[in-house]
Amino acid sequence: MRKFIFSSSVISAAFSGWSTLQTTRRGPRDWRLVLMWVSWAASVAIAVGTVIDEANQDD
Repeated sequence: MRKFIFSSSVISAAFSGWSTLQTTRRGPRDWRLVLMWVSWAASVAIAVGTVIDEANQDD
């Protein structure tokens, strides 16, 4: 769990998720909002996959 919390890629994805959430609450709802959520989900998946891959290489 510590590997995920202190990973810079996961922290970056969390901050981008916060930004996307704020845009969802305040901004217009159109096709760009859907793309923002898809992009955020992809960045979280890549960040988590990278942490898991690095953990497997260390073992």
